[in-house]
Amino acid sequence: MSFNTFGRLFRFTTWGESHGPALGAVVDGCPPGLDLSAEVIQPFLDARRPGQSRFTTQRQEPDEVKILSGVFEGKTTGTPISLMIENTDQRSKDYGEIAKAYRPGHADYAYDAKYGLRDYRGGGRSSARETAARVAAGAVARLVVPEVRIAAYLCEIGGDAIDRENIDSDEIANNPFFCPDPEAAKRWEVLVDDARKAGSSLGAVVECVALGVPAGWGAPLYAKLDSELASAMMSINAVKAVEIGDGFAAARLTGEENADEMRPSEDGPEFLANHAGGIAGGISTGQPVVCRVAFKPTSSILTPRQSITSDGEATEVRTKGRHDPCVGIRGAPVVEAMMALVLADQKLLHRGQVG
Repeated sequence: MSFNTFGRLFRFTTWGESHGPALGAVVDGCPPGLDLSAEVIQPFLDARRPGQSRFTTQRQEPDEVKILSGVFEGKTTGTPISLMIENTDQRSKDYGEIAKAYRPGHADYAYDAKYGLRDYRGGGRSSARETAARVAAGAVARLVVPEVRIAAYLCEIGGDAIDRENIDSDEIANNPFFCPDPEAAKRWEVLVDDARKAGSSLGAVVECVALGVPAGWGAPLYAKLDSELASAMMSINAVKAVEIGDGFAAARLTGEENADEMRPSEDGPEFLANHAGGIAGGISTGQPVVCRVAFKPTSSILTPRQSITSDGEATEVRTKGRHDPCVGIRGAPVVEAMMALVLADQKLLHRGQVG
C-alpha cells in the first residue's frame, strides 16, 4: 500500500522523482466548468522555480506544465486532470559518491530501511523537487475557492525574524525571499550568502494567511480544518513543525489573554483578536486563517558529516551538486498551494454536508 494521494473530495496524487524524466500530479474531484489552461498554472510554478537568484539552487528547470487530461475547450470537465512537468537539468553524476553512503539529515537510511533500496539521485521521491507537482495542483485548487486570497511569506531565516511593525505586503514580490519586511530582506541577503559560501545551510519559517474563508468550513472531529492543514503542511519535504494561530505561544497565555473576544456588528461577530488563527473546534470562524510552517536547514551541505555506508562502515559525507542554502525560501509557494488544496477540499466537503 502506498500513500501518494491527499484530500477527500478534492484529491490530488503526485508522481515522479527528482532525477526521473518528469514529475506531475493527477487532480481528481475538481468541479466542471472552471477556466483552466497552462497559462493559469504557470505563474505559480514560476514563483517556485529554481535558479532565479543566488540564494537558491542553480539547477535550471523551466518547470513548464502540460495539461494531459481533464480539460476541454479551456474548461475543466469534472474528470481527472493530469499535469506533467518535465525534468530537463538533472545531473545525476553529482550523486555518485553517496550511492552507498547515507547523508545525515536526509531520508536515505529511512528509505533504505523501508524499501530495501533507494534512488540516491537527488533523493528520488524524498526530494523537494516533488513540490513542483503540488504547486501545479494548488493552482487548480485556487479555482475552486475564488473567494479566498492566500499569501505566504517568510517571517524568519536562520533565527532572524521580521519586524511585524514593518510589514508591507507589497514587498513580498520585491525580493528573492518572499519577505514583507524590506529591512529583514537586506539582512537575510548577508545571512544566506554567508551560509552558502561556507557550504552550510539555514532553516526558515513561512507564514501563510488566507483571507475570505467563510465561517463553517471544517468538520469535527476527524476532518478539522486545522488538523487537515497541519497534515498538509507537515507532508511538505523538510517541514518539521506547524503552528495554527498563536501555536506554541498560546500555551504561555492566560485564558483571558487567549480568548478571541467578540462584539456585535451588522455583519456578524466582530472579533477583537485572532489567537486561534481563524479556526475554533476545527471549523473556520470567518477570520483570517493563519498558520506558520518551520523548514529545517537543507541537509545537503559541503561540510563533512559523520555517517555510515549501506554496508555499515563508518564514513564521512559531504554532498556535492546544486542545493538550496535555505530550502524554506522556495517554500512559500508550496505552503500557499497546500493551503489552497486543503481549503478547496473543505469547501466541497462543507457543500456536500450542508448545501
